[in-house]
Amino acid sequence: MDLGLDRRVALVTGASGAIGHATARTLAREGALVAATWYQAETEARALVETIEQEGGTALAVHLDLTDPASITRAARRIRRDLGAVTVLVANAVSWPPREADTAGALAASFAANTTGTVALVDEALPDMRAAGWGRIVVISTDLVDQPLPGPVAYPAAKAALEGVARVMAAREARHGILTNVVRPGFTLTDRVRSLPDHGQAVIDAEAGRTPTGRLSYPEDIAATVVYLGSAANGHVNGEVVSVSGGRGLTR
Repeated sequence: MDLGLDRRVALVTGASGAIGHATARTLAREGALVAATWYQAETEARALVETIEQEGGTALAVHLDLTDPASITRAARRIRRDLGAVTVLVANAVSWPPREADTAGALAASFAANTTGTVALVDEALPDMRAAGWGRIVVISTDLVDQPLPGPVAYPAAKAALEGVARVMAAREARHGILTNVVRPGFTLTDRVRSLPDHGQAVIDAEAGRTPTGRLSYPEDIAATVVYLGSAANGHVNGEVVSVSGGRGLTR
């Protein structure tokens, strides 16, 4: 299937992480020109760009602090200058508050990084998408929004708000040829998950046993769905929340 991504400029936030890395590589393999943003993990982002280039693709590592409006503007200008106008935007960057934090301050910080900054970045890209009469926005959320676990509220609350924003954008921007969707990864095997003290192999095995497919999600599972929704092959999926979890919610 031709996804119609050749030479389109795709922006992936948080590209140094596992899901962002897989998404950026998949987009590049489909011919997209990829802007891979990083906040702290510069080495990982530059290694990703090198990998994409070795595979014959085109990519650019760009610093982005979603809590800083000036950084958002600088990143958007650099991408437009060096690659062109962004018409595919994957909002993947994640900011986790301290696990023990459950305060108004933690909530405000989580909204600033996960919600407000993403909206500001989308606002930077929308004029070019509208001018092109075509755009795709894919927001990465979390299944904690509808399958909550005991713990701090800041992260799932910020992602729930972002889902609401995405659905409003889907209703508002579709007339300009811009489709907006949300992807909710389930329990995904990333280095971060493996390193958490309460997510040892026994927990991973137990969660896999509760998943109808018998395994947890891989970053590539998420990337495949994101890239389809962010492509020209997606001509009419808009305003949807798509879970990529192997059906974990069916067994709870």
